[in-house]
Amino acid sequence: MKRDGLKWAKAAPGVIPAWVADMDLPTAPAVVEALQARAAGDLGYPVWLDSETGGPLAEAFAERMATRYGWEADPGVVRSFDDINQALQVLLQVWTTAGDGVAVHTPAYHPFLGTIESMGRTLRPIQFRPDGDGWRADDADLGGCRVLLLVNPHNPTGRVFTRVELEGLAEQAERHDLLVIADEIHADLVYEPHRHIPFATILPERTVTLTSATKAFNLGGIRCSVAHLGMPEVRKALAEQPEFIYGSPNLFGVEATVAAWRHGDAWLAGTLSLLDRNRRTLAARLPSSVGYRMPEATYLAWLNVGRPGMADVLEQEARVMLNDGAIFGPGGEDCVRLNFATTEEILAEIVTRIAPVLG
Repeated sequence: MKRDGLKWAKAAPGVIPAWVADMDLPTAPAVVEALQARAAGDLGYPVWLDSETGGPLAEAFAERMATRYGWEADPGVVRSFDDINQALQVLLQVWTTAGDGVAVHTPAYHPFLGTIESMGRTLRPIQFRPDGDGWRADDADLGGCRVLLLVNPHNPTGRVFTRVELEGLAEQAERHDLLVIADEIHADLVYEPHRHIPFATILPERTVTLTSATKAFNLGGIRCSVAHLGMPEVRKALAEQPEFIYGSPNLFGVEATVAAWRHGDAWLAGTLSLLDRNRRTLAARLPSSVGYRMPEATYLAWLNVGRPGMADVLEQEARVMLNDGAIFGPGGEDCVRLNFATTEEILAEIVTRIAPVLG
């Protein structure tokens, strides 16, 4: 398979990239077939642009939520966006003003931190801390916030929130009159025995759920995501904006997403099996000096390597390209993030290269 995307193109010759969240795996056959069929067919304006029901993307989203998570999501309140960060920016634009507090569990997906800062909103971190083999979040006091941005499953720690934790956050959201923006893009990448619980099943009328097929099905370049607008006031605020300001879904993005959600689960099951083996390989082979807690979801390993700046050291000395933990905000300074969504052979070489530098 030719690798000419950003992940591999940005790495210098001889450097193995394990940074940006793309997989080194072939695309699901159902997605390839759907895109080939569309390319050979009608590429004009799709009929669903005029659909009052949200079209095939909204319908496929609702079907997947019902069958996989037991959530009867309303396809009539689904809006499409290019990606999750665009949707977040739109929501913050229509629902908040400069200085408003946005609570986020940290360390946090760095584009979200950049969005909050660039829009002049105030980051209210809820710190994740090591707790045995997993992670525990500090008790959150969301007073004075306008929004809780809930990333579940969590990036970069791979933590899957429990029902008790979600109910506690819901109680705070009710008490402080918050909008909850639930980024659930990694929901399909949860390992047994953990279970993903859509936040909208707990607090439906305060929640906007953001998701996409891009992470679980390795489709980062298709630029297609959905927002389920459970909060009526948010729907009203969005409806008051100019008609075309947010654009419309891309034809190929919709085709790929619908095919993945409706016909890609056999491919996903095989991929999850590989990822499960890979996360366990890291646990078995990383030096004991590295703080590694096997993620409960995602294909991202959050490694405490004991001092800042180690991503540059590993790229120079081990010839492996990782994300520097400092960009993930509070709690990330001594860490790196490693993407283990690759072949077992490549992962073995990654560990062989980095272990002597980290040990």
